Amino acid sequence: MAISKILNMKDCGGHFHGKHLKRSLDYVMNPEKTQNGRLVGAINCQVDAAFEQMKETKRKFGKVDKRQGYHLILSFKENEVDPDTACQITQRFVEEYLGESYEAVYVVHDNTDHVHSHIVFNSVSFVDGKKFRYEKGDWAKHIQPITNRLCEEYGLSIIDVDDGSRERQHENYRDWSENRGDHSVWNDMIKRDLDACILQAKDYEEFISLLSEKGYTIKQGKYLAVKPPGMTRFRRCRTLGERYTEEAIRERIPVEDLSFYRNMKSESQPRIVGFRIRRYKKAKLSGLQKKYFAKLYRTGKLKKRPYSQVWMYKDDIRKMHRLQEQYLFLARHDIHTVEELVSVIDSLTEKKKEVSAEKSRVYKARERSRELMKTADEMDALRPAEQAYRQGDHFFAEEHGRWQEHEQLLCSQGYTLEEAEALKTYYKEEYAKACAKERAVAADLKTGKEIWNSITAEAHSNEKEIRYNDETRSDKREQPRR
Repeated sequence: MAISKILNMKDCGGHFHGKHLKRSLDYVMNPEKTQNGRLVGAINCQVDAAFEQMKETKRKFGKVDKRQGYHLILSFKENEVDPDTACQITQRFVEEYLGESYEAVYVVHDNTDHVHSHIVFNSVSFVDGKKFRYEKGDWAKHIQPITNRLCEEYGLSIIDVDDGSRERQHENYRDWSENRGDHSVWNDMIKRDLDACILQAKDYEEFISLLSEKGYTIKQGKYLAVKPPGMTRFRRCRTLGERYTEEAIRERIPVEDLSFYRNMKSESQPRIVGFRIRRYKKAKLSGLQKKYFAKLYRTGKLKKRPYSQVWMYKDDIRKMHRLQEQYLFLARHDIHTVEELVSVIDSLTEKKKEVSAEKSRVYKARERSRELMKTADEMDALRPAEQAYRQGDHFFAEEHGRWQEHEQLLCSQGYTLEEAEALKTYYKEEYAKACAKERAVAADLKTGKEIWNSITAEAHSNEKEIRYNDETRSDKREQPRR
């Protein structure tokens, strides 16, 4: 059984229209998830130059802006299909659904319990320049029927297209990408509810019953999975930690109760200890800092609401986190006035240019050694065969010959294999550091600009209100007395 889902990737603006498209291609072609690139393929383009070719197609027809591409996902039933079969099915799906009009990259990820495939394709046809259009209902009319037919050919189970509850809606890529990473609020909530039910339950059946009373939907298969109200997908309990696997929960239920926690508390008897402390003066907050601290403090009313209902207040929680970031930004940079805020924003803007230039320098240096590192990668892939040849297995004579060619190539450039691998590791670490620096500065700058925009918007609103009040008073004075 394969369940299909389609997402779209929007424009990121003039500075980099295809940011989401590039990011999704990089994500799906991750060597660690695709058996070092073996489960990667493409139609109407080359895998290594897919993004550049898609971008060139957009330039050719003057459609570089707006919707950039689409991302299709085929999820197969657990343990029902092997990666190679999934790759064949995905390839045939791409050839049939997209035909010969769109550049597409397809991959299979086998790094999870469920083998699944990703298809990323250009929004603009390289044949006639027409943009791909996804209409409402296309999932049930075209996408899933093709998937079902191919699954039947390979002896796999299928899903009922008429079952509306199974249909995957057409989503924005950015929303899907953010939801993938936004687990902290859900995880904390689910853990607390699981702990509360474990504490109250006498046995596993009562635990399940208590969890259902809280509004959870429960799936008991190979792994225990739960879905709280407001969440669209099931979460496997074992992903929350070792204490939340089904086995661990069954072991905890007869042991943990109120007396268990009281005994734990009584084991450590309180005692009086003496120590010296150095007293510091209370920090004085500026008006600007007080304002943001007050906003942050007011959001504390969330704590009074039932924790298991946190899904209803996700937007408020995100707002609270954002206000906390803004307050910490003001404190970290010791900003007391609007003028100091502007100065810090200017400073961060210059710093961002510097770290971007540093990242670019490392990237260009790495690209100059690209062929060297590529040779080292090929030798690394040949290493098992070379070791077998040296142990007397002459079946790998051909691989041994290629090993020697690569070795001579490295030697001609003044490197050994160990030095080339060390160089690759060095550039990888340096580039990662440069990217982390750039992200940190960009996040800081974004927070500063958000504060500035908030202040200017509030000032503009106050100005309009003052102008309105002045005009109202003026109109009243001009009205003739009766």
